[in-house]
Amino acid sequence: MGRKKNIDREMLLDLAEDIVRTKGAASLTIEALARTAGITKGGVQYTFASKAALIESIGTRWLSRYEELLEHHVGPAPTPVERVKGHVAATFEDENSADGKAAGVMTMLMQTPEFLQGTREWYRDKLENVDTTTSEGRMARLAFLAAEGAFYLRFLRLMEIDDAQWAAIYQDINVQLLER
Repeated sequence: MGRKKNIDREMLLDLAEDIVRTKGAASLTIEALARTAGITKGGVQYTFASKAALIESIGTRWLSRYEELLEHHVGPAPTPVERVKGHVAATFEDENSADGKAAGVMTMLMQTPEFLQGTREWYRDKLENVDTTTSEGRMARLAFLAAEGAFYLRFLRLMEIDDAQWAAIYQDINVQLLER
């Protein structure tokens, strides 16, 4: 009997994100991932029991990266506006995390309604306690929406936004909306 082959879960998630990024969310199947990884479908299913589990793992991994970035920018117990500022900074900072977010969100939204509900809750939480009766709160909300819009335009490849433009957009959002 041969030695049991180890399958690198993180490598499979990287490959799954790449499939979504380059071929679209509908192209992410257990079979496509197995072919890309050079393993059997059973090997993928051993690591991820189902396509839903794979999709959930993409989202969970991105969320973990995001929370680390956010904590780095805001520290413990930030105000709601500081959380928005941290979100904007995290959105523009890490390409790898951003690719994971784009892949995860695209895949989740296109696959099943339960993932859509979780995504809605995640977004609602980002602005839930921002006091939009104040100028600072309204600017924070606008900065959040601008950052998310720029993110999706870039990472869904709806607009060609190079690194220099990306940095300039961040600077504009930060200076014009958050540092007023």
